[in-house]
Amino acid sequence: MSHFAVRGALGAVAAVLGSLPAMPASAAIQGDHLTVTVRHTGDGRDGTYELSCHPDAGSHPDVDGACQALDRNTRWGRDTFAPVAPGTACTMLYGGPATAHVTGTWAGRPVDATYDRSNGCEIGRWNRMVPLLPDLAS
Repeated sequence: MSHFAVRGALGAVAAVLGSLPAMPASAAIQGDHLTVTVRHTGDGRDGTYELSCHPDAGSHPDVDGACQALDRNTRWGRDTFAPVAPGTACTMLYGGPATAHVTGTWAGRPVDATYDRSNGCEIGRWNRMVPLLPDLAS
């Protein structure tokens, strides 16, 4: 095989590997670590919490439950923390002033996600992450 053919083949392999999605959380190597900052939730639930999964640890009030919620919501090739898609029809239901900011690394990907409860879609997005985020349904 010529030098140029080998370089071309290596380039093709690199392109394919570069386009593969991140591994699912269940296969993640140690390093899943998030910082969760919650504001305006009331009842003393506001604060900044650290969370590590695989192995589970941190200052989060429900480390095991939060890691389980993250694992449950992680799908191969999809952003676990994706915002509501633009143009989505959402009910005009206001869920209160609560906000959350999640940063760190999950399933080998950087995370910088914000949450609020400004409409039905955002409330649903928040509720899918309970207990990573506080349960405000009651």
